[in-house]
Amino acid sequence: MASSWTPRQNKLFEEALAIYDRDTPDKWQNVARVVGKSVEEVKNHFEILKEDVNRIERGQVPLPNYRGSQ
Repeated sequence: MASSWTPRQNKLFEEALAIYDRDTPDKWQNVARVVGKSVEEVKNHFEILKEDVNRIERGQVPLPNYRGSQ
């Protein structure tokens, strides 16, 4: 079962990913510590994020039509 993530945890997750890149030793342990989740939870969240980005890049997610945008 997927755990729920608060907007604050999502923001911390994104910030931690910017700090702890793929070359960082113990990357997932560091991200998990920052977010307050388990290593398994942050790895799963990252996979979901990657799939979301892939769907956007493939044009499978419509872009929002913001009021006033052309």
